[in-house]
Parts: sequence; C-alpha cells; structure tokens
Amino acid sequence: MPALERPDNFDKIWLPPRQGILAHKADVLVVGGGPAGLGAALGAAWSGSKVILAERHGFLGGNATASLVMPLMSYHTDKSVAFDQSVSYRLTLSPTDHGPGDPAVAGALREMVRRLVKAGGAISPSLNTGYVVPFDPEIFKFVAIDLLNEAGVNFIFHALATDVLERESNKAVVFETKSGPIIIEAKFIVDCTGDGDVAVRAGAHYDFGRDDGSVQPMSLMFRMGDFSKTAFENYVKAHPDQWEKGVYGLWDLIRKASLAGDLELEREDILFFGTLHEHEVSVNSTRMTKVSGVDVWDLTYAETEGRRQVRQIVSFFKKYVPGFEESYLLQTGVTVGVRETRRITGEYTLTVDDILGAKKFDDQIALGSYPIDIHNPLGKGTILKKLPPGETYGIPLRSLIPKDIDGILVAGRSISGTHEAHSSYRVMPTSMATGQAAGVCAALAVSEKKSIRELDVKKIQKELIKQSAIL
Repeated sequence: MPALERPDNFDKIWLPPRQGILAHKADVLVVGGGPAGLGAALGAAWSGSKVILAERHGFLGGNATASLVMPLMSYHTDKSVAFDQSVSYRLTLSPTDHGPGDPAVAGALREMVRRLVKAGGAISPSLNTGYVVPFDPEIFKFVAIDLLNEAGVNFIFHALATDVLERESNKAVVFETKSGPIIIEAKFIVDCTGDGDVAVRAGAHYDFGRDDGSVQPMSLMFRMGDFSKTAFENYVKAHPDQWEKGVYGLWDLIRKASLAGDLELEREDILFFGTLHEHEVSVNSTRMTKVSGVDVWDLTYAETEGRRQVRQIVSFFKKYVPGFEESYLLQTGVTVGVRETRRITGEYTLTVDDILGAKKFDDQIALGSYPIDIHNPLGKGTILKKLPPGETYGIPLRSLIPKDIDGILVAGRSISGTHEAHSSYRVMPTSMATGQAAGVCAALAVSEKKSIRELDVKKIQKELIKQSAIL
C-alpha cells in the first residue's frame, strides 16, 4: 500500500497536550542519546549532577548507530600544504589528502574512542585511516551504555519528547511512551535532539536551511557484506582514474549502468568506506533532496525512497563492480540520516567566515576542525572548503544559548549558526564536544543556582579542561 498522504488541513489541526504522569526529577535532563547527548550526560555527571538521559530509540548512539553514519569523521587539524579557500573541494579523507594534525576534540569523545578500541570496536585515528575512526555500530551501543552506567547517569529508552511544561521554577518535558505520556522535571535541560525539538517547544526561534529554505539532503546509509577487497583493489590498480583518494568514484561504471537503465544515481559518485571488517564496506551513496527532517510526511517519503535507491545501488554493485559479485546487503540504517533541520537562534550565530578564518572566542567551550562540507540541497554536487593548515575554530558558549529562553541549552547540529557554518560543526565528534560543554554548563548552573548567562565562563572552561576537553 502507498504511504499516507498529508491531509489538506494538517497545518490547522491542533491537539491540546495531554496530562502526563510525573515520573522522575533530575538536576539535568538530557534529551537525545546521540553523540551530543552522550557528551552532555557525561559532562554533567562528571561535574557532579544527577542526570537523566531520555532517548527515543531502544539504544544509544543516534546517527552513529541508528543511521549507520560511520566512520567518525576527522576531528584533527589538517596540515596539508595544498590549500586554497577559493576552490570547492570534493570530500576526500585519506592518508594522501590529510596531513598529520592535532586533535581538536578530546574529553568525552576521546574516552569513547578509547573504550571502543579496547573493546575491538574501532580503529584509532591515524595517518593510515585518514584520521577518521572506523567503528562497529553494535559495539558502539555496548560501550555507550557502559560509559553512562559508570558515570551514574540514569536513562530511559523509547521516550519521544513532545512538549515542554513550566513547573514552578523548573522546566519539565513530556515524553510519549508505551506506558502513556510521562513527565520528567529538571532544574536544567540540554536539548540534544538534533532538531532543537525541546527548545522550539519552549518557544525558541530558529532558522531552517539556507535563505531559500532548502536543507542538505538526507541519506540512507547501508552496509555490504562478503566484499572482496583484493578483487576491488585489482580493479582500482587497473583503472586508477576511477577511484579517488580511496573512498569515492566509479564514474565509468556509473555511466555504463545508467545508459543501460540499471542505475539512477541521485549523487555524483559512489562513496564508501572500509570498516573494521575486511569483507565489509559502509556505503553513503543515496541522496533524498527537497525533504524536511521535521516533517513526518517527508520522512516517510525519504525512508521509502532511500530503500528504493539502496536496492538499486546494491544491484549495481553486484552486476558492475569487481569485488562485489558475491556481496549482499548486510544492513540499512534503522532511520534515514538527516543532515540539517532547525538551527536555534542563539546569542551568537557562527558564520562561514568564523570557520574558514579560524576565529577564536573568549567564551569558547569547544573547537572544530572539520571543513565546510555542503551536499547540494537540490541535486548532485558536494562542496568542501578546508580551514587554513593546522587551524581550528572556536565555538562560543553563546551559540548554545537560545535567545530569550532560560533553563535550556542546545548542543549538537542544532546550535546557532548559518547554513554554511552548520555544514562543518554538524559532524559527530564536534557534536559530542558541544554536548559535553552544555552538560558542564548545565551542572554548574544547577550547583551555583544561577542562570546560564550569570555563570563565569572561566569556571566552565576550567571544568571542561579538567574533563580533558580541548579549548
């Protein structure tokens, strides 16, 4: 049966909030268990707060696990000699493209990666990996739970945030669950939903996409098993112009399959990464444009269209690409990967000039080093612009504070920035850094009984450094 269509009067339907049951209270409530949420929960707990984390899935990791966004992209500076900001680069992360650099993110992320490597679930970033971190999404789930348990963080799964309430001097979030609506009250809330859901429900203003409202496309990631690395490498050696920097290409095979009617690729190339497992690859080659990640009708379309594209690409691999003859589809993401939706209007809006100019701030609570990386919102094409060699940019605390809202911080890809700046800070390592910073800020606000705007930023920075963050 076809997917449900959007009702003509959908925007006019109004459902009053239902009364929920007050289930728990906390110092800090973190909404969302992706990289930003994990960073926030750990940052707050390591600062001494009683923390509850609520997650809508039945596991932690967000895009890292639910959407199979793997590997962790580089969070190191790039000291490559070749550098020209006037050029739009294609994303290339490989030993030949990324010069030896220093990490821009540590803290909770470093501990997560360390635990993953120890558990056999990741490869440490190095020149050999192009400074990305290949990881196993299932081991990621185990390690994330262990980290929260050891930090004393309480968590609840299968809880979707749907409303924000004012309860005396505190705020509370309403969650829809299988047990009915429940309420969790907190002295401070950190919104790590990726879409700014909680902040918007509380009245925060936001921007959406670029000036014309278009956002970066969605992608449904998938994994292929029984891949023959040797056969594929032999093809690449014989056709070196068809596979760039070790991660993307196959233009002649794409053209051949397209002319035969076997492939309608929505992006400009095939992009895949090796994983921890020799006979497995992680594929990022689907693209769904002109869809909104906060619209249920668009999401339904994106999920179905993404799987249509996956089926076609898998057939293309098996029929046309050496090394994939005996391969099979191992897994698609539980949910489609959403790159961009709302960006909260904060006390400061990060710009592309801040990033490419490696700007620093007195109130910075995290660093970023990932390039500007914009997937065309309307079709094929990807623009990438690097920072100056060896440089990082600062992320100010003000970009995490929604204007005219108290008691809520935002972390992850929905912090305050322009469409272009967002394309850099949206990646998971940077999201985990802003999450940890937001958790520390929330904990200090609770312990000192102050609003976030009254806190001494030097105390925040001191605590972050104590937690091994890099500022």
